[in-house]
Amino acid sequence: MENVVLIGAITLAQNDVEVSEYLKELEFLTDTAGGSVVKVFKQKIGRIHAKTFLGKGKIISIGEFVKKNHIDTAVFDDELSPSQQKNLEQILNCKIVDRTNLILSIFALRAKTAMSKIQVELAQYQYLLPRLTNMWTHLSKQKGGIGMRGPGEKEIETDRRIVRQQISLLKKKLIKIDKQMATQRKGRDRLIRASLVGYTNAGKSTVMNLLSKSSVFAEDKLFATLDTTVRKVVLRNLPFLLSDTVGFIRKLPTQLVQSFKSTLDELHESDLLVHVVDVSNMDFEKHMSAVEKTLKEINCVGKKQLIVFNKIDNFQYVQKDEDDLTPIKRENLSLAYWEKTWMAKNNKNAIFISCIKKQNIDVFKEKLYDLIHSIQKEKYPYSNFLY
Repeated sequence: MENVVLIGAITLAQNDVEVSEYLKELEFLTDTAGGSVVKVFKQKIGRIHAKTFLGKGKIISIGEFVKKNHIDTAVFDDELSPSQQKNLEQILNCKIVDRTNLILSIFALRAKTAMSKIQVELAQYQYLLPRLTNMWTHLSKQKGGIGMRGPGEKEIETDRRIVRQQISLLKKKLIKIDKQMATQRKGRDRLIRASLVGYTNAGKSTVMNLLSKSSVFAEDKLFATLDTTVRKVVLRNLPFLLSDTVGFIRKLPTQLVQSFKSTLDELHESDLLVHVVDVSNMDFEKHMSAVEKTLKEINCVGKKQLIVFNKIDNFQYVQKDEDDLTPIKRENLSLAYWEKTWMAKNNKNAIFISCIKKQNIDVFKEKLYDLIHSIQKEKYPYSNFLY
């Protein structure tokens, strides 16, 4: 396991609270990639420094800590330019990984099927292309690890021309996969399609297993699911198709959004989006915003949605004393408050459940049945099926 330090910048664009949230998430990402976080560094600066990301004095002090504590990797919360990465390698004298590279590394670890491997490899090459002149010498000294899994360690002598050829080849393979998947989807046209969407680790795969009685891989790690899984589900006598898709995250690399077009196309074909939310996470509303933002980026808006607030068994809040006159804080808001708020906001298309504890599952299935049934009647008004 690699020893890692995390580094973030407090700027006008992101305040201290936001940076702390991002770094907490970055720590989870690092843990998922197999690293052990030793220390977290933050600095308040007016703007990101073009040469060293943070102020040079701060970077030098981090370098002293890195040397003293035998740190293997420094992970930065924002994407670094090629020149920044080169300068930071020289000052810190350790492996430099940014948030984008870390997420790409996790995707490479999680990719199991031929399709997901092609998608991840394409994203990696697109990320590496502008960094070739600065990275090959550095990469030749590495033996893998966080941020180093993929084409970089295998293709030390690859130049820009060959990398561009590889990108072109991978894009052609994905176009072929797109056509194959489109053909598969045409064969399922008569069934209503629903897709599970949500922030990574919200419990989508657990919901899938609950509804379809299948055994889709589910784990308390980020990006446990990369490949779209489609299962036939029957509620009462109503059949429909349910898809489990890759989870979203804040600051999702654009390379991944582009490369995973084939996977995300399943959302375009869906009649209903089931948005799974980890309500026990204090930042769940920000996670929801990140999901909605990504859906807009892939032009998947305006579809019917059912919001499923999962993990109510893990929800915690601090109840205020009656004589406490201080303003109510977020941590004082009860589950009943959130339920009332979101039920009103989404025309009652919200449900609070616990998949693990099997709480409110019957109500969830009934609500899902009603939505699927209404879509069925709208889409196929003269269907011979009786529901």
